[in-house]
Amino acid sequence: MNLSSLPFHFRSLITTLIHYSRQKHLQNGKAVHAHIIKTGSSSSVYVANSLVNLYVKCGDLPTAKLVFEATPNKDVVSWNNLINAYSHLGSSSLVMDLFRRMRADNTNPNAHTFAGVFTAASHEASDVFGGQKIHALAIKAASFFDVFVGSSLLNMYCKMGLVGDARKVFDRMPERNSVSWATMISGYAMQRLAGDALELFGLMRRSEENEGENEFILTSVVSALAVPEFVDTGKQIHCLAVKNGLMSFVSVGNAVVTMYAKCGNLDDALRTFELCGDRNSITWSAMICGFAQSGDSLKALNLLRDMHFAGIMPNQYTFVGVINACGDIGALKEGQQVHGYLLKMGFELQVYIMSALVDMYAKCGRVCDARNGFDYLKEPDVVLWTSMIGGYVQNGEYEAALGLYCRMHKEGIMPNKLTMASVLKACSSLSSFEQGKQIHARTIKYGFSLEVPIGSALSTMYAKCGNLEDGNLVFRRMPVRDVVAWNGIISGLSQNGRGTEALELFEEMRMGDTKPDYVTFVNVLSACSHMGFVERGWIYFKMMYNEFGIAPRVEHYACMVDVLSRAGRLDEAKDFIESATIDHGICLWRILLSACCNYRNYELGAYAGEKLIELGTPESSTYVLLSSIYTSLGRREDVERVRRMMNLRGVSKEPGCSWIELKSQVHVFVVHDEMHPHIENIYAEIRRLKKHMKDEGYQPSSITF
Repeated sequence: MNLSSLPFHFRSLITTLIHYSRQKHLQNGKAVHAHIIKTGSSSSVYVANSLVNLYVKCGDLPTAKLVFEATPNKDVVSWNNLINAYSHLGSSSLVMDLFRRMRADNTNPNAHTFAGVFTAASHEASDVFGGQKIHALAIKAASFFDVFVGSSLLNMYCKMGLVGDARKVFDRMPERNSVSWATMISGYAMQRLAGDALELFGLMRRSEENEGENEFILTSVVSALAVPEFVDTGKQIHCLAVKNGLMSFVSVGNAVVTMYAKCGNLDDALRTFELCGDRNSITWSAMICGFAQSGDSLKALNLLRDMHFAGIMPNQYTFVGVINACGDIGALKEGQQVHGYLLKMGFELQVYIMSALVDMYAKCGRVCDARNGFDYLKEPDVVLWTSMIGGYVQNGEYEAALGLYCRMHKEGIMPNKLTMASVLKACSSLSSFEQGKQIHARTIKYGFSLEVPIGSALSTMYAKCGNLEDGNLVFRRMPVRDVVAWNGIISGLSQNGRGTEALELFEEMRMGDTKPDYVTFVNVLSACSHMGFVERGWIYFKMMYNEFGIAPRVEHYACMVDVLSRAGRLDEAKDFIESATIDHGICLWRILLSACCNYRNYELGAYAGEKLIELGTPESSTYVLLSSIYTSLGRREDVERVRRMMNLRGVSKEPGCSWIELKSQVHVFVVHDEMHPHIENIYAEIRRLKKHMKDEGYQPSSITF
């Protein structure tokens, strides 16, 4: 705009408005606006544009739009003012509407127009076709060759995930600046293409266009290297940042801390964090999330406390990291305190935080609180649905998990892999074979492959439902098998009487790249128990620590007691229990007691039963079995003593429960429950069977207690 060609009065007004725009003096600007209206000076497009610019710079967009709409003869600057204002706010739909109106008004867009429109399009990543049409218009208008337009176009394609198209634009740009290089490297970083980002960074350093490594470029390249296999290269870039004095920029420090934390190098992350002179909420959040993801939950919680005392306000990522840390260690009290804190800060309505809260409460066993959080959001996304379904599965409420999945399906929410894995786990836990097959069909319909976690959950489901052929077929077709997949199929073979095959599969696992975990050895020892392989059981029990460094847990001790007990080596089992170095509570003695009853070793059974009563067992079966043993030994006084002890402790026998799936419907049966719609027919059949058993001479051996 050439002010010298305008009348003095207009020049004075425009100069004053520009001054107030820079100073963001809205009230003074409004006074000038009133003077303009009074004198009728708003008829000048230059004055009107300056007014729009004033309101835009001062953040009063509604008034800016009113002035814009009242401008009679709009030029390209008029449109650019509002397009760029809405673009910076991310209002892509408003920008596109303005751009269409501008073209309908026969105003030719310039480089500033396209830069603003491309920036707005980057916020609407789903509208790829719309962005491509504007790209074509920019080429037609010869604005594509402007470096700012090219950089904005790069940013749009990168935000849309089209890094291939972005690279084509980048390679064809006649002029590139540091923003162009940083944008392209950042695009690779967003797609986790660390190798491509590093290659481009090297190309930049060798290029004649190299303006030197600034904070934007180093932030982008360090962000791309946040994967464990590139941590050594990340250290080299860190050294380059120190050498060039760029660690003083908070964005570079944040990127380096995040890179080390995501790579699991928490010591290096903490050292960098402590050396950062200027820490903001992103720096603290990166360190807190690093500790949480690496299992150092207590350190994450302590760091939140330090952050609070340092006067730094947490952001949504901070809260997500801390809530996940609370869930991982079952810290319900601390989780509730964090929940109260984020409520005070006004973060609860954010879906990622609510998903983390639902997950935390579920992991702490508070399923009702988790469901309240789920229901609190009117439109939960797939992450929140998955968290709630997974929470039900974690707490053994499998029917509720399947019911919520059915509701999710009815509402048209597209599940992800984790959703389907949780639903399949619910099916396998209920041995719901028909429903499991339907979920398998759904995974195929949704286009999910047999990769982890779908493949693992499917093979486990088939194995637990007794369909070992299909389970093995899924297992063998998996492109990569994780330890969960191996455990599922080994467990299925073990539980279905094919222990020898389970052990053969374990040996195959040992020869491969997958390292067994503690669950693997529970399954292997269980297979030894079912097959009566005592010596092999001892070999595997010792192998856990000697070969794989896995300290035996109570589950492994229980399996070994079962191995010995099933083989009739009861005294050896007793000695093994008494030599155990872990706190096993009542678990091991309960197994021995049951075995003693089976082998009619009543003296040792009485010893095991008294141990259980001494430990204060709340299980009614212990008192029933011990009473039965004393009855067999003719010790009526001890029978009465056990009965009195049972009554004194308020122990009652829990009703038995069983279920069967018939014609895609699950029928649940509980002792003394008469709610089933066909209960009369069921009892009639039971009476017929009892009569038939008596006619065959069957005499019940159990003792009513």
